[in-house]
Amino acid sequence: MRGSIDGLGSSAPLGAMLPAVFADDDLAQRFVGGLDEVLAPILNVLDCLPAYFDPALAPVDFTRWLAEWVGAETDGDAPENAEAEARLRDAVAAAARLHRVRGTRHGLAEAVRLAFGAEPEISESGGADWSARPLGAFPGESRPHLHVTLRLADPRPTDTHRLSALVAAARPAHMPYTVKVTTAERTPRT
Repeated sequence: MRGSIDGLGSSAPLGAMLPAVFADDDLAQRFVGGLDEVLAPILNVLDCLPAYFDPALAPVDFTRWLAEWVGAETDGDAPENAEAEARLRDAVAAAARLHRVRGTRHGLAEAVRLAFGAEPEISESGGADWSARPLGAFPGESRPHLHVTLRLADPRPTDTHRLSALVAAARPAHMPYTVKVTTAERTPRT
């Protein structure tokens, strides 16, 4: 949340902009000094406005709003640690690139990776093929389906719902889907 900051000076003090007749008027200078204190945070935000639209520099709450604004595929949860915050910032930075591949296997995998920090396993029924002979067999399966498996080191009970919401938003519109979240196999230490 933005608000007043004690001792923050205005980048454009109003007292210096008053006509010369008010330059020595103590009441007028104190009055506009109070206005300067109220306006200083607003002017500070406006002075730093380009930084608010850079996901690497923007405050976290503004980055969450920016994620909604650019349509970034996120899991919707507020970042509770530095790793989740970094994933949110990466998702906002990658939003334009992901919109170009939305609805593809690559786009779905990238959206899940950015939201959860792990590579998903995706199986689908589709396929593409070329044949010089007309009326050749179609590739893939006749019934469309999409299945996404995500292996996490420490899955939470809500991860299945979060993954389902993310896949529903990033999948091809006509494709029925299922999701599964499991525990990642730990490699033994040698």
